[in-house]
Amino acid sequence: MGYARKVGWVTAGLVIGAGACYCIYRLTRGRKQNKEKMAEGGSGDVDDAGDCSGARYNDWSDDDDDSNDSKSIVWYPPWARIGTEAGTRARARARARATRARRAVQKRASPNSDDTILSPQELQKVLCLVEMSEKPYILEAALIALGNNAAYAFNRDIIRDLGGLPIVAKILNTRDPIVKEKALIVLNNLSVNAENQRRLKIYMNQVCDDTITSRLNSSVQLAGLRLLTNMTVTNEYQHMLANSISDFFRLFSAGNEETKLQVLKLLLNLAENPAMSRELLRAQVPSSLGSLFNKKENKEVILKLLVIFENVCDNFKWEENEPTQNHFGEGSLFFFLKEFQVCADKVLGIESHHDFLVKVKVGKFMAKLVEHMFPKSQE
Repeated sequence: MGYARKVGWVTAGLVIGAGACYCIYRLTRGRKQNKEKMAEGGSGDVDDAGDCSGARYNDWSDDDDDSNDSKSIVWYPPWARIGTEAGTRARARARARATRARRAVQKRASPNSDDTILSPQELQKVLCLVEMSEKPYILEAALIALGNNAAYAFNRDIIRDLGGLPIVAKILNTRDPIVKEKALIVLNNLSVNAENQRRLKIYMNQVCDDTITSRLNSSVQLAGLRLLTNMTVTNEYQHMLANSISDFFRLFSAGNEETKLQVLKLLLNLAENPAMSRELLRAQVPSSLGSLFNKKENKEVILKLLVIFENVCDNFKWEENEPTQNHFGEGSLFFFLKEFQVCADKVLGIESHHDFLVKVKVGKFMAKLVEHMFPKSQE
């Protein structure tokens, strides 16, 4: 009796362990990460209001295919002895079972399968994991599952109604950079919804501070910039970032190309709002900003920066605000634009820049800048 009981406990343990492994697999397998789409945080349509569409991501490899059948690990029963006819048949059956099981799991995790979409009950369980667990690997797996499902418009409402916004936002206080990045990505996907944005605005200052103070060019910093870009697609919450514009220009000047482009998308959202033009003009910019206009810099970076400058100049009411122009301090974007002729001369020089489109854009912007900032010089 004792031996049978021990065997029963061991069997039950193996079954439970296998079920737990499959649950983690189910939670973490989903749609492949679409980094391009997510990085475009400021473009697209917004659910119910006019925001950009969310992106799905998946940090798990999906390299298996039918050609790897022979590489799969197959468990053979003890009676499948090599060299016997019965053993050969038993081994063939074991290989067939393993292949069918592997293909069934692949089909379940396929991006084209509806099984990757969790039901409200399953989403509730995942949120409970996020709320109750303190283990980083469990939090990471659960957040990946939430991020995959938050890419669907109907799931954004369900996660909000289940109380998921404050649960995920609480993870922003963690010191684990991997878990923090996953939480920011989930919030980024959830922010593609007007009602979610209204509830997430209370976390914008925290996200902004964390983004600015994070390690330069880190994944956490980029994820924070994407979330802020999504939150500023509409003009409603842009004023909350007014005091951080100088820090964004600093990140732009010091960051790598990926960071530069993401900061530009955020600043472009702000520059399209006439109400933010004064805040942009009085922001302090690094002295190294002018050095970006050389032939070594990425053309896309220069063109986006010129669009931002052009939008600011078009939206700022120069004649009405002429008496207050003396209030802009030295080192501000206003003073940088007043001296932009130096940058323009560098770009328009024969040997400094070889891209024709950049030269044309700089020439047009310089003409518009002279018209706005130096109207008397034309008389």
